[in-house]
Amino acid sequence: MFEIFLRVVLGVVLVGAALAKLTSARASIAALATFGFGEGPVRRLAWATLIATELALGVAVIAGSDPAAYAAAALMALFAALTAAALIRGRAGAPCACFGPRSTVSWLGVARNLALAAAFAILPSVDSIDIGTDGWLGIAVGVSLLACAGLTVAVLALAREVGMLRLQLGTQSALEIPGEGPAIGSRVADLADRLFAGARGDDALGLAVFSSEGCHLCQTLSPAVESVATDPRVSVGIFDEVADAELWLRLEIPGGPFAVALNGQGLVLAKGTFNSLAQLESVLATAERRRSEGIDRIPEEDSVARGIARLPIGA
Repeated sequence: MFEIFLRVVLGVVLVGAALAKLTSARASIAALATFGFGEGPVRRLAWATLIATELALGVAVIAGSDPAAYAAAALMALFAALTAAALIRGRAGAPCACFGPRSTVSWLGVARNLALAAAFAILPSVDSIDIGTDGWLGIAVGVSLLACAGLTVAVLALAREVGMLRLQLGTQSALEIPGEGPAIGSRVADLADRLFAGARGDDALGLAVFSSEGCHLCQTLSPAVESVATDPRVSVGIFDEVADAELWLRLEIPGGPFAVALNGQGLVLAKGTFNSLAQLESVLATAERRRSEGIDRIPEEDSVARGIARLPIGA
């Protein structure tokens, strides 16, 4: 029974390696250059032969062929030798496409191929080995420890990736270009009138989102805009490129999605092109920071030249 299980596992490894090469044909063909195969028909022929050999040996091993097991052992030993030779030539880290396009040349790959070669070599004689209860118990404990170690490594790797992703997201901000949109510190009273209802003070904060029905990204970001609109401290308005074409033209909106944050008096505090919820929120965060610092401290191009009166806070 154990021999059957081992045959299936090892056969699936061979078949999986062949399918991985087949599904990423271009990358696996190019990876053969690592082992000295030239370009053109020779490399493609070697790739096709390798896939056919792995598939045939994998199926034959599962079917119970002992010669196929020995042939697979020889193939794995050959792979180990070729990988070691590539390492000696200074090709560490080069693609090998052993198990897909992400596989690279390394000493770990050499050890893996040697382990597979040994497993295939002893496969025909597995049933003749008498392991006993204590032996099986030791194997089970060893496998459990290896599984725990692998799980620990996977969790640590996942934690690192999550941390890197959070750092990356944390540094994202909307693209604010002085020549695009209304100038920082300029007053856009009619925009404020459309964003705010009734009396409003300097602590009010509005967010004008310029969107377009023909913009796929704008439609994708609709949930992000709706999420920001749930904040009771922020008045959010959406201005369409067609329905509000005059406003788009007058404020020199470069295209959607674009956001402008302003206070209750209509003074522009922040602006920028965004393509994620984090970047949209960064417009509000920048507006809050600038309002606390005083907008007259913010360098901006000469807004008078653009026909927009620049006014200090409280004017």
